[in-house]
Amino acid sequence: MEKSLPNDKELEVLTLFYNRFYDLYEEITNDNFFKENAQLRFFKLREAFSIYKELLSYEPIKSYLEWMKRGGRPPLEGIIADGLFSFIRNLLLHFPIFKTWDEVYVNKNLATWSKKGQIDKFLHKCTQIKIDGSGILQYRIWEVKKEKMTYFSIHFPEVYNQNDIYLKDIISEDAGMKFCMALMREVLDTQVENADEPDIKIMSQVYMPIKTK
Repeated sequence: MEKSLPNDKELEVLTLFYNRFYDLYEEITNDNFFKENAQLRFFKLREAFSIYKELLSYEPIKSYLEWMKRGGRPPLEGIIADGLFSFIRNLLLHFPIFKTWDEVYVNKNLATWSKKGQIDKFLHKCTQIKIDGSGILQYRIWEVKKEKMTYFSIHFPEVYNQNDIYLKDIISEDAGMKFCMALMREVLDTQVENADEPDIKIMSQVYMPIKTK
């Protein structure tokens, strides 16, 4: 896809957001990050998702995500890069009561306490996505410099009701956050000329979502 040149106003904002995101990327994907205090890790993860979500309003990035969801990439990657990451940001923003990743949860009462919004909409959508009869999506990430392969799963909630859904059960903090940061960076790098070769490569089977009626 062709890159669009930002205007002066966009360039000023994009420079600030991109620079901060890249700083967070280097911190969060470093193994030493998980030796830090869980609350500090959570603060930085929340910041990374917030910055990424703000950048999704930039039209060329928005167009790229639509291209992903139309089949430019395995279709569920488009749902993850847009829907799942936006859900995580919204959950952390609208419920600023948690201190660590493993504490975060949501249920139907929480998601709709004021009105039915994007959190409720995404959770409804999740229950309709099935891969081989379940909501589990298998992934691998390859860390180039360490020559290390890590396997992990994303678990789309299959039931959405008054029972608690924990964020850690959807995606883990350790390997899951390396995956999230790598995929976010892949999306953002589409708007960067001569972007560096990614040091974390994402690998998965080509899943085709089957929506239940």
